[in-house]
Amino acid sequence: MDLKTMTYLVVGASFALYFGIAIWARAASTGEFYAAGRGVHPVANGMATAADWMSAASFISMAGLIAFQGYEGAKFLMGWTGGYVLLAMLLAPYLRKFGKYTVPEFIGDRFYSQTARLVGVICLITISITYVIGQMKGVGVAFSRFLELPFEWGLIAGMAIVFVYAVLGGMKGITYTQIAQYIVLILAYTIPAIFISLQITGNPIPQLGLIGNDVGSGQSLMVKLNQTIQDLGFKEYTGPVRSQLDMFLYTMSLMIGTAGLPHVIIRFFTVPKVADARWSAGWALVFIAILYTTAPAVGAMARLNLTNTIWPNGAQSDPISYEARPQWFKNWETTGLLKFEDKNGDGKIQYYDDKGLGEKGTARGWQGNELTKVDRDIMVLANPEIAALPNWVIALVAAGGLAAALSTAAGLLLAISSSISHDVMKGVLTPNITERGELLAARIAMAGAILVAGYLGLNPPGFAAQVVALAFGLAASSIFPALMMGIFSKRINSHGAILGMVAGIGATLIYIFWFKGWFFIKGTEMAANVPGNWFLGVSPEAFGAIGAIINFAVAYGVSMVTAPPPKEIQDLVESVRIPRGAGAATSH
Repeated sequence: MDLKTMTYLVVGASFALYFGIAIWARAASTGEFYAAGRGVHPVANGMATAADWMSAASFISMAGLIAFQGYEGAKFLMGWTGGYVLLAMLLAPYLRKFGKYTVPEFIGDRFYSQTARLVGVICLITISITYVIGQMKGVGVAFSRFLELPFEWGLIAGMAIVFVYAVLGGMKGITYTQIAQYIVLILAYTIPAIFISLQITGNPIPQLGLIGNDVGSGQSLMVKLNQTIQDLGFKEYTGPVRSQLDMFLYTMSLMIGTAGLPHVIIRFFTVPKVADARWSAGWALVFIAILYTTAPAVGAMARLNLTNTIWPNGAQSDPISYEARPQWFKNWETTGLLKFEDKNGDGKIQYYDDKGLGEKGTARGWQGNELTKVDRDIMVLANPEIAALPNWVIALVAAGGLAAALSTAAGLLLAISSSISHDVMKGVLTPNITERGELLAARIAMAGAILVAGYLGLNPPGFAAQVVALAFGLAASSIFPALMMGIFSKRINSHGAILGMVAGIGATLIYIFWFKGWFFIKGTEMAANVPGNWFLGVSPEAFGAIGAIINFAVAYGVSMVTAPPPKEIQDLVESVRIPRGAGAATSH
């Protein structure tokens, strides 16, 4: 069966499954729409959380960035997994015991202020919209390649799919859909990795293949990869690139940003008991680890496969001619995410680093790198095609990439719609709204969020993982400090919390917009996004950790010079931290 037909069958079957689950688990009440009726088993919730978490950034983009960043890409692995430890130990059980539906609701009640609640809503929407831009980019990449459409039409197709099952099912439908999506995405990620690891290293376990030997040369895989790309002027794969300060702050930003992501936190409101919230986080980490320990091998092998395809006999010989390019190359050219420009007119694809190779390239008659665009987000999806794997494997990868992007997009959109309908409308504007009216408002808000995310996804400020990293920085600088201080400090009052969140997210947003363009609009950057212009060499993606410090400092400073919280609020904080009674969580 040809690839196109096979892809339609596999992807179509997965969509039919998602739609069927959404119809079966359609939310009939606000409790089911916001928190799945608080009846999800910890293992099932851990699997759904893993799918919610492992977005297009994890499935499509992370290994692509590792493929080109090498050692530096470890920050994603360390930051994103380390954040779950913080979430399990410091936030999830306490927030579940508090017994609310949304993060802004907790902030509003803990800091006894509707203003604090609204600031929480603004922070949540800012974070979630930024995050969902990355998911829309991933959806567009996958759809554009496997439906053979331009990127823009692929993104629109993805928006339509999300609209149907997310608006219909709410948290209840999304939870069970995400369980199915996890199974699809983890099979789609690991099966090709096993095939490719066998091809390159002879080892069926990718994690071991990464530290094994290349079967063709007998060299260590890392030594072989370093030699292959350094011969073309690229930097050493296993060598550090960023400054230690930026690497540390980037990792910390991802870590505490993970623990502060609203769409992940609300997943722990769906379990029956407080203890289940902690178990859910533990199971989620197990399910996530299966993919995250495979990603470094996928990235390294994808980089080696790509380079060897262009230079089949090594850099000392000639690259392939453009006319002889393989079919996968032609397929990705159609999407506009892979581009070739014959700069010296010889009809061959000179793929190298102009600066790194320098005069050696000029001496060979080359006039610059001719593979002018290799979008990092295509590497995981293209890797099975580059390795000439069976069509069913390539089709499965397409289904997995779409499952990853759609699952997280649905979770983010639910967080946005819940905050608008429950926190803004019911909590502030129309407290007497009926349950039916609240459900309608939530679905309308979700539809609006899909349109905004799709529009921004057409012009993302970076690759999927880079855009997502910005969202983590915003969560790190706003939500995480507010939750930590709300749970562990009785002295932080409403004034401190509000000003802290505003200062933290404000400083982070300004720094990001300074280099990425105001509201991510291209051409509005105040300075070039290069290390020489960064404050203390700290990149925009890493600034969230500094924003968090600003948030903590302002909140504590203001709270110390203003009146302490009322006694009942201090008693509430004390009761939330006491394990006694944790088996019977407070219902909403």
